[in-house]
Amino acid sequence: MAYLIEEAYELADVVEAPGPLDADALKGELGDVLYQVMLHSLLQSETGGFTLADVAETLRAKLVRRNSHVFRPDGSLQDHFPESIAEIERSYEAAKAVEKPRGHTVFDSLPASLPALSLAAETLDRVEGRADGRASRAQGDPPQTEDELGELLFDVVRAARAQGLDAERALRTAVRRFQQP
Repeated sequence: MAYLIEEAYELADVVEAPGPLDADALKGELGDVLYQVMLHSLLQSETGGFTLADVAETLRAKLVRRNSHVFRPDGSLQDHFPESIAEIERSYEAAKAVEKPRGHTVFDSLPASLPALSLAAETLDRVEGRADGRASRAQGDPPQTEDELGELLFDVVRAARAQGLDAERALRTAVRRFQQP
């Protein structure tokens, strides 16, 4: 599993690199991720689990099921598409909710292994627009650019290290506490 995660981060590095997208590097990293999918599928097929074809069919069925605004149940394209992004998002979320009913909270389906900043962002995305009654502890002027935000985050990590604190664990703990009802 560690190799799959590493390859996914290498793919992200190529996609997020400054300047024009390096198509050859992208092709190579997509191939490395696909290699991991193929390897895990092959290992499963050798133990009687599933095949790569099963993985592809599962993906095809999920795309059709979750995107009824694009596909008919038989997989052919719809004649008309929704007028707005909001309508598409509602349709997608409704299909996903039927397929994966949420547990007790909107946070139940968040992967526990997400990096803390991603976990925090996804958590806030899920409560966006809700009055959760919890005020931010942020003080001073908020950063106005990604560069300013990056410097602020780096300073926080530096200050945490100087105190022997683990910024990743601290943020993950704060997010989990925020998620509690």
